[in-house]
Amino acid sequence: MELYRNYEIARVAEFVCSGGFTRVALQFPDELLKDSMKVVRALRQELDSSVKLYVMADTTYGSCCVDEVGAAHVGAECVIHYGHTCLSSTSTIPALFIFDKASISPSDCARSLLDHGLKSGKPILVLSGLEYAHAIPEIKKMVASDVSSISGSTSMLELLYADVCCSVVTPSETCTSANQIGAGSQVVQECPADESGQSYNIGGLSWKIPQGQKMEDYLVFWIGSDGPAFANVVLTFNNCEIVRYYATEGGLVTDVSQSKKILRRRYYLVEKAKDANMIGILVGTLGAAGYLHMIHQMRDLITQAGKKSYTFVMGRPNPAKLANFPECDVFINISCAQTALLDSKEFLAPIITPFEAILAFDRGSQWTGAYVMEFRDLIASTPVEREQSKEARFSFIQGGYVEDLDQQDDDEVEKDEILSLVNVTEKALQVRDEESRSVMKNTAKSGAEYFASRSYHGLDINSTDLLPGKFLAGRSGKASGYNDEKAEISRS
Repeated sequence: MELYRNYEIARVAEFVCSGGFTRVALQFPDELLKDSMKVVRALRQELDSSVKLYVMADTTYGSCCVDEVGAAHVGAECVIHYGHTCLSSTSTIPALFIFDKASISPSDCARSLLDHGLKSGKPILVLSGLEYAHAIPEIKKMVASDVSSISGSTSMLELLYADVCCSVVTPSETCTSANQIGAGSQVVQECPADESGQSYNIGGLSWKIPQGQKMEDYLVFWIGSDGPAFANVVLTFNNCEIVRYYATEGGLVTDVSQSKKILRRRYYLVEKAKDANMIGILVGTLGAAGYLHMIHQMRDLITQAGKKSYTFVMGRPNPAKLANFPECDVFINISCAQTALLDSKEFLAPIITPFEAILAFDRGSQWTGAYVMEFRDLIASTPVEREQSKEARFSFIQGGYVEDLDQQDDDEVEKDEILSLVNVTEKALQVRDEESRSVMKNTAKSGAEYFASRSYHGLDINSTDLLPGKFLAGRSGKASGYNDEKAEISRS
C-alpha cells in the first residue's frame, strides 16, 4: 500500500488508459531507481498487457526535466516523471509528474509559520518545494486552528498560499492552477482571487497578488531544503524578506544572506562577460518548450553586439568538456531555471544565464535589481534592436576603457565555409619571434583566428631534411620494473 500511495499507481494507470497510450516511458532519478521494478510490476497489474513500459534513467540533462530525447529512442507516447521536477513545459510529448512525498511535521511547521508571522506584521506568502506539497492542506488547517484558539487576539494575519500547477503537461496546452487549498478562519484571512491582481509563477507554483499590493510587501515563507528551487526563489524575489523552514530537522532559518550572496557573484560574471569576444551557447535542454527560439535569440543578440558565437550540444557540461574549447571566453547555459545556475569556479570560462547575457551584450540595458531565471519569460521581452554605440565603454574587469569588436567586416568571409578558415587565418594579427618562433596573440574574433594565434599547432612535419630519422627502441616490460632495469640490477 505504501508503494501505491507514494508512486500513485492508480492515478498513473488512469492517465495511461484515458489517453490510450500503448508505449509509456517511466523516468526515475538515481535515488528512486531502486524502486523502478516494483513500480513496473505494480503497473502491470493495473494496465492492459498491450501497454509496453520502458524505464529511463541517467537522463541526458537534468533529472528535473522530462527526458524527451530518451523517450524518443523507444518511441514513447507519454512520459511518467517521478521525483523532483521543475515542471517545465514539454515540446513534443505529454507528461504526468508524480511528486516526491518527503516527510515533514505539519504541526511544527504550522507553529513556526504562526509564530514568525505574528511577529513580522507583514502579509506572508507560503511557498514550498513540490515534495512537501502534499502536506500543505494539513499545515493550512493547523494554522487556522491554532490562530482561532488564541484568546483575545486582535491581530489579523494575512496568508497567501501558492498553488501547485497541474501535474499533467501537454505540448499544446497551458498548465492551469489547481484547486485552492483549504479554508480560512475568523482571524486568518485568505487573499481573494482578484482577477485584476498580478499573477506569479515559479518552479511549478502559482499565486496572485491582490490589486494594490506588491511582492516586496510580502514575507516569503519557504518550506523545503536549500536547493536549486530555493535559490531560484531567492534570486527572483531578492527584494523580499525570506525565511526558510528546514523540514528535515525542523526549525526556522531566518538568515539567508549567504544565499543572497549569489547575486554579487552573478553581477561579477555579467561584467566579465562584457569583455568576451567569443561566446559559446550551451544547449542545456532538448525538451523545454521554447529552447530553440531562445538559442536563435541569443545568436542574434551576440551578432548585434559584434561578437562571435558557437553552439554546443554536449549533454551535462563539466570542466573537462568545456576545456576542449579554450577559445570561448564565456558560455551561455540555456536550460530550465533549476539547472541554469552552474558554479563555474572550476571551469576555465564563466557560465552565465540568458538573462545575464542580455545584460552583458545589450549596451542599452541596465540591471534594476530584478532577476529572471526562466528563459521563456525572456522570449516575450526581446531586447529592442538599437544601433550599437561605437564609443568605448569602461571595463570594470580591465580597469579602463575598451572598444568592442565590429564583426560586420567578416560577414562576407563567413559565407564561404571552405575559404573562411584560410582567409580569416591570413588576416590574423601575429607577431613572430625569429629565435623562439613563438606567436603572440592579438585579440581574436573567431575560432580560426584563435587557432592561428596559438603558439603550438602540433608536430612540425615540414622539415627540409630528406633523410629519414633514426628509430629508437622503447622500453619493454612493466612500469614496476622494466627489462633494462632488471638487467642492471642483476649485473650489480
